[in-house]
Amino acid sequence: MPPRPDLTGGQSVDRLRLIVRVARMYHERELRQSQIAEGLNLSQAGVSRLLRAATELGIVRTIVVSPDGIHSELEDALAERHRLTDVVITDGDDLPDHPALLLRALGSAAAGYLATAFRADDLIGVSTWSETLLAAVDVMQPAKQPACDKVVQLMGGMGDPQGQVRATRLTARLAELAGATPLFVRAPGLVGGAQARLALLRDPSVLEVSQAWARLTTVLVGIGSVEPSPLLRLSGNAVAEEEMERLRDLGAVGDICQRFFDQDGVHVDAGLGERTIGIPVDQLRTVPRRIAVAGGERKYAAVRSAVRGRWITALVTDIGTARRLLDDD
Repeated sequence: MPPRPDLTGGQSVDRLRLIVRVARMYHERELRQSQIAEGLNLSQAGVSRLLRAATELGIVRTIVVSPDGIHSELEDALAERHRLTDVVITDGDDLPDHPALLLRALGSAAAGYLATAFRADDLIGVSTWSETLLAAVDVMQPAKQPACDKVVQLMGGMGDPQGQVRATRLTARLAELAGATPLFVRAPGLVGGAQARLALLRDPSVLEVSQAWARLTTVLVGIGSVEPSPLLRLSGNAVAEEEMERLRDLGAVGDICQRFFDQDGVHVDAGLGERTIGIPVDQLRTVPRRIAVAGGERKYAAVRSAVRGRWITALVTDIGTARRLLDDD
C-alpha cells in the first residue's frame, strides 16, 4: 500500500484540524462561509483563507468527471497535437457500417458547436455541397439575436436541379438561423476554360460574392475524399474522371471546396484552378477561422491530410477518426 502524501505543509496540528473542519463544513455540509464564520467565531476572510489553504495543501481536490458521450480529454489532446483551436468529438464507434447514422451524429455535434461559434460581425463562408453541413442545419436552432452579418456561398454550381435546391437551402437556412443575409454564387462551379472563368468573375452578381470572399472571418466546410459524394455529383461540380485520374497521379487524397491536397496537405491542382468559380486557395487558407465537419472511414485520409496541411483550424469529427488522428505519426 503506497504511503499517504504529506498534507501538512508545515502547518501545526491544531491549524490542520481547523482547516479540515472548515473544509468539511463547506464542502460536505454545504454551509455558507458566513455560517461557518459565525459557528466557529472566525471572520469570513479567515474562513476564506482556510478554504484556500485546504486546496493548496491538497486536502480538498477538484475532480472533473465527464459524462458518457463527452470526450473533453481526447478533444484537448487532439487540439494540442495538431495545433487546432477547437475540436468537437461525437460518438461513432458503433456506426462505421451505418453512414446515415454517422452523418446524423456529426451533424448534431456540429449544430451544438455552431450555436455559440459565431459573432455578430462575422462574415461566414459555407461549403454548400456538404451532406454533413446539411445534416447540421437541419437540427440547428435559430439564434436569439443575429449571430453574424452575412453567409456566403464558397463555390458555384449549376448541376441537377435537386442538387441546386439542397445547396441553396443550406446557405439560405444557415443565414436564416444566424439572422444573416445570404449571398449566393449564381454561376457554374466549373467552366470550360480560363477565359470563361474570368468573364464570369466580372459579372456584377459574381463580383459581389468574390469581393466578400476576401473579407471572410469564418468558413464552415466539409472535407471531401477523392470519390465525390452523391450531393457533389448532383451539383454539377464533380470533376470528370480523367481529371480525377490526373489528380490521383499527383497524390491527391481529398479536397475542401474542390481545392485538392495530397497526404501531407500540399495543394495539388491539375489545371482545375483556372476553371473553378470559387474561393481561391490563398484566400481560403488565410481565413482566420476554418471549421470543418467530417469523419468516418471513407474520409479519414482526407481529414488527416487537411489537418496536417493546416487547411483547417477547428474540427468536428467522430471518436474513431479522432483516435486515429491522435495515434498517427
